[in-house]
Amino acid sequence: MLNPSKIRNIAVIAHVDHGKTTLVDGLLKQSNTFRDNQAEMQQDLIMDSGDQEKERGITITAKITAVQHDDYRINIIDTPGHADFGGEVERTLNMADGCLLIVDAQEGPMPQTKFVLTKALSNGLKPIVVINKIDKPGSRIAEVEDDLADLFLELAVHEDQLHYPVFYSIGRSGKAWANIPANAEEDADLSVIFDAIINNIPAPKVNLDLPFQMLITALSWDSFQGKYAIGRVNRGKAKTNQEIALCQKDGSIKKVKIDKIYNHQGLAKLPIESAIAGDIVSITGISNAQIGETLSDKDNPEALPILEVEAPTLQIYLGPNTSPFKGKEGEFTTSRQIGERLEKELETNIGLVVEPDGIGFLVSGRGELHLGVLIETMRREGYEFEVGRP
Repeated sequence: MLNPSKIRNIAVIAHVDHGKTTLVDGLLKQSNTFRDNQAEMQQDLIMDSGDQEKERGITITAKITAVQHDDYRINIIDTPGHADFGGEVERTLNMADGCLLIVDAQEGPMPQTKFVLTKALSNGLKPIVVINKIDKPGSRIAEVEDDLADLFLELAVHEDQLHYPVFYSIGRSGKAWANIPANAEEDADLSVIFDAIINNIPAPKVNLDLPFQMLITALSWDSFQGKYAIGRVNRGKAKTNQEIALCQKDGSIKKVKIDKIYNHQGLAKLPIESAIAGDIVSITGISNAQIGETLSDKDNPEALPILEVEAPTLQIYLGPNTSPFKGKEGEFTTSRQIGERLEKELETNIGLVVEPDGIGFLVSGRGELHLGVLIETMRREGYEFEVGRP
């Protein structure tokens, strides 16, 4: 596909537990992204793929997926709902042109709804509102609509952000309506939401004739291809085996070569020959890429502004175990091993700050959950360490 006007980039934002990931799963299933036998095999929440995400029932890292609807390609960014993972929201919103704000029909807008909506509107995203879980016995749709109108009045940056379409849904059943249904048992699917995304969200404003440029917004890794640099192509085009420049955070410029380019389709990555401006792609072959750095044309290397995220709020000491029971729990116990693991974490977890403190480290994060998830991840990987009081 080589036409940016057929691309839509949308971020899905909500307070925790308002049904965001469930709705994204419904969009994936109803876009026929999976074959029939695959859809039956999929777990309940396709997007929450990490072990801790399944156990805790929350989204921890922002995920990027894409669905095909008619001849449009819709890139969907599923963001976390917890304030502790706000860094994930901040770094991924710049890839989107619009947002799907999901609000619980009983709880209405909550503190985190305000946080993510502030970020989305200040980035100039075009909003679509979905009032979800309208089948709840305590749902109060009219009051929630009034609360949302007040919230938009308070947060909108441009006047046109005050005009947003509202839809009503039962995400768990994969149903949505443009008007409040008389009966929640009515037959429906999510096609009104697909149509709203195509009709209300603007296509990316890009120039294909300028030299290639892309901000690295996320990284992923697998043992097959190594490191993937993920981002939205800002302008121009890129091809496999093309030589490009990596504009690093310290201002230096390094010549690198694109190995392969992938775009997203459901949960899979599909190899493509070239990436065009406006699309969200994963590029391999750039082993020392960092989040916030820019890939650009080798003859005209221009860096985009580095991603800035809010400062952390909570700090703990994390260092090697000094108790008499040292070495009984994990296999990685030394200060050097713990330090290397934290360095690796900093590549992808941009809300985190690590400073050396004697034999251990001062680790600063967005909150108890943010640090708790890191501690549990390291423990499961076989690291043994002690943690100080927050």
